[in-house]
Amino acid sequence: MPGLDYYKTSESSEVATTPSVTESVVEERSSTASETSFTEVPRAGVYYNPRLDPKNFLDGPLSWDAATRLRQMLARPGIVIAPGICDGISARCALEAGFDCLYQSGAATTASRLGQPDVAIATLNDFVQSAQMVCSLSPTTPVIADADTGFGGTTMVARTVYQYARAGVAGMHIEDQVQTKRCGHLMGKQVVSREEFVTRIRAAVIARDSIPGGSNFVIIGRTDSAQVLGMEEAVTRLKLAADAGADVCFIEGVKTADHLTSTVAALAPKPVLVNVISGGLTPSFTCKEAEALGAKIIIFSLISCVAAVHGIRAAMQSLKKTGTDFNSAKGMDPKAFFDVMGLNDVISLDAQAGGNAFDTV
Repeated sequence: MPGLDYYKTSESSEVATTPSVTESVVEERSSTASETSFTEVPRAGVYYNPRLDPKNFLDGPLSWDAATRLRQMLARPGIVIAPGICDGISARCALEAGFDCLYQSGAATTASRLGQPDVAIATLNDFVQSAQMVCSLSPTTPVIADADTGFGGTTMVARTVYQYARAGVAGMHIEDQVQTKRCGHLMGKQVVSREEFVTRIRAAVIARDSIPGGSNFVIIGRTDSAQVLGMEEAVTRLKLAADAGADVCFIEGVKTADHLTSTVAALAPKPVLVNVISGGLTPSFTCKEAEALGAKIIIFSLISCVAAVHGIRAAMQSLKKTGTDFNSAKGMDPKAFFDVMGLNDVISLDAQAGGNAFDTV
């Protein structure tokens, strides 16, 4: 099967296996790395796809393909900032603000689509349908999407990769929680074994590499084990995920700046993602602070849906109290609202096609 070739050792044509969980990860990684020193060194028994080596994405103009563009952003200087979006309105607002990468949060998607908490209620279909809409708004803008646990066994993990890539998603993260997962910033989490986590990562990588034409889809390995088994175990799991082919490592709920710095050093040259949620387990790092600590991607998972709760609550309470929406509208009429939603693009397209449906709006 395409994708398996990249697990072969240099001495044998047999598929390499993941190191035993009873063995230490003996491959030492450099404790420091420059912003652009993400070039990978092939090692026996470890996934290596020369086509996806970060050095291949250092030069040239940014691609129109979102996944390729994300790889270029990861290979080049500067931190990738991805605000969490929960629906079309929040995605439009993020794009209007000038963000060049978006994050489809699982918690935000579950809340906005289902009105439910992030406790393994949303399905693959919920996530894919949301991604199809978000990715269509600005197809060149990379969208990183939460994929929870992969929604099942290896076949479902592969199916998730195929459907996300087809929807236009640039990359996804897959975690090591049990199937009945919960938000990474809630207590009481449980995680699967190292072996099962690595199997999920390997299935995602094999699926990506089997997409015809050579997909640049980014696989992000996430561990929630820090709060359950400790930081040392979390770093070990991320090293195993990286060896299995994860392009980026994501440690959820990192509690201190020192922990983030040590994680980055231990995983170098793999890029590290940090998730900031105000009031959550992770300190409220600013983008500059996270970059200084070595993080390559920073996501703000709940920025849109928490702001929406505050804004909508205030508007509803004002309407209930005053009997009018005048104050909450803040002068935004329907046309101004639709302008944020892309009305001018619709008008321009119709005019270029020779239509006159929007001569007057």
